[in-house]
Amino acid sequence: MPRTVFAASAPAKVNLHLGVGEERADGYHDLVTVFQAVDQRDQVRLIVEDGGASESSVVARMATELLLNVQLDEDLDTPANLAWRAVDAAVDAFRSDHPGAALPPVRIEVAKSIFVAGGMAGGSADAAAALVAANAYLEHFGGASLADDQLLALARQLGADVPFALMGGNALGTGRGDDLVAMLGRGEYWWLFINPGTTISTGKAFGLLDDMRHNNPALVPHLDTTRVAQALTSGDAKQLGAALHNDLQPAALAMRPRIKQIIDLAAAEGGYALVSGSGPTIAVLCEDREHAQRASETIREQLEEAMDLLMASGPADGARLEGER
Repeated sequence: MPRTVFAASAPAKVNLHLGVGEERADGYHDLVTVFQAVDQRDQVRLIVEDGGASESSVVARMATELLLNVQLDEDLDTPANLAWRAVDAAVDAFRSDHPGAALPPVRIEVAKSIFVAGGMAGGSADAAAALVAANAYLEHFGGASLADDQLLALARQLGADVPFALMGGNALGTGRGDDLVAMLGRGEYWWLFINPGTTISTGKAFGLLDDMRHNNPALVPHLDTTRVAQALTSGDAKQLGAALHNDLQPAALAMRPRIKQIIDLAAAEGGYALVSGSGPTIAVLCEDREHAQRASETIREQLEEAMDLLMASGPADGARLEGER
Protein backbone atom coordinates (compact mmCIF):
# COMPACT_ATOMS: atom_id res chain seq x y z
CA MET A 1 0.00 0.00 0.00
CA PRO A 2 1.37 3.47 -0.85
CA ARG A 3 2.34 5.55 2.13
CA THR A 4 0.46 8.73 2.94
CA VAL A 5 2.98 11.55 3.23
CA PHE A 6 2.43 15.18 4.14
CA ALA A 7 5.46 17.30 3.26
CA ALA A 8 6.19 20.97 3.83
CA SER A 9 9.23 23.20 3.76
CA ALA A 10 10.19 26.50 5.37
CA PRO A 11 12.99 29.02 4.76
CA ALA A 12 16.05 30.15 6.63
CA LYS A 13 16.22 33.78 7.67
CA VAL A 14 18.79 36.50 7.86
CA ASN A 15 18.43 39.57 10.07
CA LEU A 16 19.11 42.64 7.95
CA HIS A 17 18.91 44.65 11.15
CA LEU A 18 18.94 43.29 14.69
CA GLY A 19 18.56 45.82 17.48
CA VAL A 20 18.60 44.34 20.98
CA GLY A 21 16.95 46.26 23.81
CA GLU A 22 16.64 45.50 27.50
CA GLU A 23 15.88 42.09 28.94
CA ARG A 24 12.18 41.59 29.67
CA ALA A 25 10.48 40.01 32.66
CA ASP A 26 9.87 36.83 30.60
CA GLY A 27 13.60 36.38 29.97
CA TYR A 28 13.48 37.53 26.35
CA HIS A 29 14.90 40.83 25.12
CA ASP A 30 12.96 43.58 23.39
CA LEU A 31 13.95 43.42 19.74
CA VAL A 32 13.59 45.59 16.70
CA THR A 33 14.61 43.50 13.73
CA VAL A 34 14.16 43.30 9.98
CA PHE A 35 13.92 39.75 8.67
CA GLN A 36 14.48 38.47 5.17
CA ALA A 37 13.62 34.88 4.27
CA VAL A 38 16.06 33.16 1.91
CA ASP A 39 15.53 30.14 -0.30
CA GLN A 40 17.63 27.71 1.73
CA ARG A 41 14.89 25.47 3.08
CA ASP A 42 14.40 22.59 5.50
CA GLN A 43 11.81 19.95 4.63
CA VAL A 44 9.57 18.17 7.12
CA ARG A 45 7.64 15.02 6.12
CA LEU A 46 4.92 13.35 8.15
CA ILE A 47 4.68 9.71 7.09
CA VAL A 48 1.59 7.86 8.28
CA GLU A 49 2.46 4.56 9.93
CA ASP A 50 0.50 1.39 10.54
CA GLY A 51 -1.23 1.11 13.87
CA GLY A 52 -4.30 2.22 15.70
CA ALA A 53 -5.31 5.74 16.55
CA SER A 54 -3.37 7.42 19.33
CA GLU A 55 -4.99 9.26 22.21
CA SER A 56 -1.71 10.91 23.21
CA SER A 57 1.04 12.07 20.86
CA VAL A 58 0.53 10.93 17.27
CA VAL A 59 4.30 11.03 16.75
CA ALA A 60 5.71 7.50 16.86
CA ARG A 61 9.30 8.42 16.05
CA MET A 62 11.49 10.95 14.31
CA ALA A 63 14.58 10.95 12.08
CA THR A 64 16.69 13.96 11.09
CA GLU A 65 19.04 13.93 8.12
CA LEU A 66 21.78 16.57 8.22
CA LEU A 67 22.63 17.64 4.69
CA LEU A 68 25.52 19.82 5.87
CA ASN A 69 28.89 19.06 7.46
CA VAL A 70 28.05 20.19 10.99
CA GLN A 71 28.88 17.58 13.63
CA LEU A 72 26.54 17.47 16.64
CA ASP A 73 26.86 15.64 19.93
CA GLU A 74 23.20 15.99 20.88
CA ASP A 75 20.30 13.79 19.78
CA LEU A 76 17.90 15.90 17.74
CA ASP A 77 15.19 13.25 17.43
CA THR A 78 13.38 13.63 20.75
CA PRO A 79 10.03 15.09 21.87
CA ALA A 80 11.93 18.30 22.70
CA ASN A 81 12.59 18.91 19.00
CA LEU A 82 10.62 21.90 17.71
CA ALA A 83 9.20 19.94 14.78
CA TRP A 84 7.92 17.21 17.13
CA ARG A 85 6.50 19.84 19.49
CA ALA A 86 4.80 21.60 16.57
CA VAL A 87 3.00 18.44 15.47
CA ASP A 88 1.87 17.78 19.05
CA ALA A 89 0.71 21.39 19.44
CA ALA A 90 -1.33 21.30 16.22
CA VAL A 91 -2.95 17.97 17.14
CA ASP A 92 -3.75 19.19 20.68
CA ALA A 93 -5.38 22.34 19.31
CA PHE A 94 -7.41 20.26 16.85
CA ARG A 95 -8.53 17.81 19.55
CA SER A 96 -9.74 20.65 21.76
CA ASP A 97 -12.31 21.44 19.05
CA HIS A 98 -12.82 17.84 17.91
CA PRO A 99 -12.69 15.58 20.97
CA GLY A 100 -12.41 11.89 20.20
CA ALA A 101 -10.96 12.42 16.73
CA ALA A 102 -9.22 9.23 15.53
CA LEU A 103 -5.80 10.16 14.15
CA PRO A 104 -3.21 7.63 12.97
CA PRO A 105 0.43 7.68 14.13
CA VAL A 106 3.10 9.39 12.06
CA ARG A 107 6.85 9.32 11.66
CA ILE A 108 8.55 12.71 11.28
CA GLU A 109 11.43 12.98 8.83
CA VAL A 110 13.41 16.22 8.67
CA ALA A 111 15.89 17.00 5.91
CA LYS A 112 18.05 19.84 7.21
CA SER A 113 19.69 22.18 4.72
CA ILE A 114 19.84 25.06 7.23
CA PHE A 115 22.72 25.24 9.69
CA VAL A 116 21.92 23.90 13.16
CA ALA A 117 22.29 26.55 15.91
CA GLY A 118 23.75 28.82 13.24
CA GLY A 119 21.69 31.99 13.65
CA MET A 120 19.47 31.27 10.63
CA ALA A 121 16.40 29.98 12.52
CA GLY A 122 16.72 26.42 11.29
CA GLY A 123 14.81 24.97 14.24
CA SER A 124 12.09 27.58 13.78
CA ALA A 125 11.85 26.68 10.10
CA ASP A 126 11.34 23.04 11.07
CA ALA A 127 8.56 24.04 13.46
CA ALA A 128 6.81 26.17 10.84
CA ALA A 129 7.04 23.42 8.21
CA ALA A 130 5.77 20.87 10.74
CA LEU A 131 2.75 23.06 11.53
CA VAL A 132 1.86 23.30 7.84
CA ALA A 133 2.34 19.56 7.27
CA ALA A 134 0.38 18.72 10.42
CA ASN A 135 -2.48 20.94 9.29
CA ALA A 136 -2.73 19.03 6.00
CA TYR A 137 -2.64 15.76 7.96
CA LEU A 138 -5.48 17.00 10.20
CA GLU A 139 -7.58 18.05 7.22
CA HIS A 140 -7.06 14.66 5.57
CA PHE A 141 -7.76 12.44 8.59
CA GLY A 142 -9.80 14.73 10.82
CA GLY A 143 -11.94 16.40 8.20
CA ALA A 144 -10.99 19.93 9.25
CA SER A 145 -7.90 22.10 9.56
CA LEU A 146 -6.72 24.85 11.86
CA ALA A 147 -7.32 28.44 10.81
CA ASP A 148 -4.41 30.72 9.94
CA ASP A 149 -4.75 32.67 13.18
CA GLN A 150 -4.60 29.40 15.15
CA LEU A 151 -1.41 28.37 13.36
CA LEU A 152 0.11 31.78 14.07
CA ALA A 153 -0.79 31.54 17.75
CA LEU A 154 0.83 28.09 17.95
CA ALA A 155 3.90 29.42 16.14
CA ARG A 156 4.32 32.18 18.72
CA GLN A 157 4.10 29.65 21.55
CA LEU A 158 6.80 27.50 19.96
CA GLY A 159 9.42 30.24 19.50
CA ALA A 160 10.04 33.87 18.63
CA ASP A 161 11.26 33.15 15.06
CA VAL A 162 8.59 30.58 14.15
CA PRO A 163 5.95 33.14 13.05
CA PHE A 164 8.37 34.65 10.54
CA ALA A 165 9.24 31.22 9.18
CA LEU A 166 5.52 30.80 8.51
CA MET A 167 5.27 34.24 6.90
CA GLY A 168 8.46 34.64 4.83
CA GLY A 169 9.30 37.62 2.64
CA ASN A 170 10.59 40.76 4.35
CA ALA A 171 9.19 41.79 7.72
CA LEU A 172 9.70 44.11 10.66
CA GLY A 173 9.68 42.22 13.95
CA THR A 174 9.19 43.88 17.34
CA GLY A 175 8.56 42.66 20.89
CA ARG A 176 10.32 39.28 21.03
CA GLY A 177 10.62 39.55 17.25
CA ASP A 178 7.27 37.82 16.72
CA ASP A 179 5.07 40.91 16.30
CA LEU A 180 5.38 41.08 12.53
CA VAL A 181 4.55 43.62 9.86
CA ALA A 182 5.34 42.89 6.22
CA MET A 183 7.82 45.34 4.70
CA LEU A 184 7.88 46.67 1.18
CA GLY A 185 10.85 45.61 -0.85
CA ARG A 186 12.09 45.56 -4.39
CA GLY A 187 14.49 43.29 -6.21
CA GLU A 188 16.30 40.06 -5.44
CA TYR A 189 19.28 39.80 -3.09
CA TRP A 190 22.01 37.19 -3.27
CA TRP A 191 23.68 35.92 -0.14
CA LEU A 192 26.62 33.74 0.75
CA PHE A 193 26.38 32.02 4.14
CA ILE A 194 29.54 30.68 5.76
CA ASN A 195 29.42 28.45 8.82
CA PRO A 196 32.71 27.99 10.72
CA GLY A 197 31.77 24.45 11.72
CA THR A 198 30.61 25.29 15.22
CA THR A 199 27.49 26.51 17.02
CA ILE A 200 26.50 29.34 19.36
CA SER A 201 23.79 29.17 22.00
CA THR A 202 21.34 32.00 21.40
CA GLY A 203 20.73 32.43 25.12
CA LYS A 204 24.45 32.64 25.88
CA ALA A 205 24.96 35.22 23.12
CA PHE A 206 22.26 37.48 24.58
CA GLY A 207 23.64 37.01 28.09
CA LEU A 208 27.16 37.91 26.99
CA LEU A 209 25.90 41.03 25.20
CA ASP A 210 24.25 42.17 28.44
CA ASP A 211 27.54 41.65 30.29
CA MET A 212 29.55 43.47 27.62
CA ARG A 213 27.21 46.46 27.73
CA HIS A 214 27.87 46.89 31.45
CA ASN A 215 31.56 47.44 30.64
CA ASN A 216 31.25 49.26 27.30
CA PRO A 217 28.83 52.20 27.07
CA ALA A 218 29.33 52.30 23.29
CA LEU A 219 27.34 49.07 22.88
CA VAL A 220 23.97 50.82 22.91
CA PRO A 221 20.83 49.31 21.35
CA HIS A 222 20.29 50.24 17.69
CA LEU A 223 16.51 50.32 17.31
CA ASP A 224 16.07 52.53 14.22
CA THR A 225 15.42 50.52 11.03
CA THR A 226 14.95 53.51 8.70
CA ARG A 227 18.10 52.91 6.65
CA VAL A 228 17.28 49.26 6.01
CA ALA A 229 13.67 50.08 5.09
CA GLN A 230 14.81 52.70 2.57
CA ALA A 231 17.41 50.34 1.12
CA LEU A 232 14.86 47.56 0.64
CA THR A 233 12.58 49.84 -1.37
CA SER A 234 15.53 50.94 -3.52
CA GLY A 235 16.32 47.40 -4.63
CA ASP A 236 20.03 48.30 -4.49
CA ALA A 237 22.26 45.64 -2.93
CA LYS A 238 25.05 48.13 -2.15
CA GLN A 239 22.66 50.44 -0.34
CA LEU A 240 21.26 47.53 1.66
CA GLY A 241 24.74 46.24 2.41
CA ALA A 242 25.76 49.59 3.86
CA ALA A 243 22.69 49.54 6.13
CA LEU A 244 23.15 46.05 7.60
CA HIS A 245 23.54 45.95 11.40
CA ASN A 246 23.54 43.38 14.21
CA ASP A 247 23.76 44.32 17.90
CA LEU A 248 24.66 40.71 18.74
CA GLN A 249 27.76 40.70 16.54
CA PRO A 250 30.22 41.82 19.29
CA ALA A 251 29.06 38.94 21.50
CA ALA A 252 29.39 36.42 18.66
CA LEU A 253 32.90 37.69 17.85
CA ALA A 254 33.92 37.37 21.48
CA MET A 255 32.62 33.79 21.62
CA ARG A 256 34.06 32.71 18.26
CA PRO A 257 37.04 34.94 17.30
CA ARG A 258 37.47 33.01 14.02
CA ILE A 259 34.38 34.83 12.72
CA LYS A 260 36.31 38.11 12.36
CA GLN A 261 38.79 36.54 9.95
CA ILE A 262 35.95 35.25 7.76
CA ILE A 263 34.23 38.65 7.78
CA ASP A 264 37.50 40.22 6.64
CA LEU A 265 37.85 37.67 3.83
CA ALA A 266 34.31 38.43 2.66
CA ALA A 267 34.90 42.18 2.77
CA ALA A 268 38.04 41.75 0.66
CA GLU A 269 35.85 40.12 -2.01
CA GLY A 270 33.48 43.10 -2.06
CA GLY A 271 30.74 41.57 0.05
CA TYR A 272 28.89 43.16 2.93
CA ALA A 273 29.34 40.74 5.81
CA LEU A 274 27.76 40.45 9.23
CA VAL A 275 26.94 37.76 11.75
CA SER A 276 23.57 36.13 11.02
CA GLY A 277 21.35 36.44 14.10
CA SER A 278 23.20 35.15 17.15
CA GLY A 279 25.78 33.45 14.93
CA PRO A 280 28.11 31.83 14.27
CA THR A 281 27.08 31.84 10.59
CA ILE A 282 28.39 34.80 8.61
CA ALA A 283 25.97 36.29 6.07
CA VAL A 284 27.58 38.00 3.08
CA LEU A 285 25.40 40.18 0.86
CA CYS A 286 26.68 40.20 -2.73
CA GLU A 287 25.81 42.37 -5.71
CA ASP A 288 24.25 39.52 -7.71
CA ARG A 289 24.40 35.78 -8.27
CA GLU A 290 27.65 35.90 -10.23
CA HIS A 291 29.34 37.94 -7.51
CA ALA A 292 28.16 35.44 -4.88
CA GLN A 293 29.57 32.55 -6.94
CA ARG A 294 32.95 34.25 -7.39
CA ALA A 295 33.18 35.18 -3.72
CA SER A 296 32.26 31.65 -2.69
CA GLU A 297 35.02 30.12 -4.79
CA THR A 298 37.68 32.59 -3.64
CA ILE A 299 36.80 32.44 0.04
CA ARG A 300 36.66 28.64 0.00
CA GLU A 301 40.18 28.54 -1.45
CA GLN A 302 41.51 30.86 1.26
CA LEU A 303 39.96 29.11 4.24
CA GLU A 304 42.45 26.89 6.03
CA GLU A 305 39.86 24.29 6.99
CA ALA A 306 36.71 22.90 5.40
CA MET A 307 33.64 24.99 6.11
CA ASP A 308 30.12 24.92 4.74
CA LEU A 309 29.32 27.68 2.26
CA LEU A 310 25.81 28.18 0.96
CA MET A 311 24.41 30.48 -1.71
CA ALA A 312 20.82 31.63 -1.38
CA SER A 313 18.59 34.45 -2.55
CA GLY A 314 15.84 36.42 -0.90
CA PRO A 315 13.18 37.33 -0.21
CA ALA A 316 11.66 33.84 -0.26
CA ASP A 317 8.25 32.35 0.50
CA GLY A 318 7.33 31.26 3.99
CA ALA A 319 6.35 27.74 5.03
CA ARG A 320 4.43 25.89 2.31
CA LEU A 321 3.15 22.44 1.42
CA GLU A 322 5.18 20.37 -1.00
CA GLY A 323 3.84 17.99 -3.62
CA GLU A 324 3.45 14.74 -1.67
CA ARG A 325 0.37 13.01 -0.32
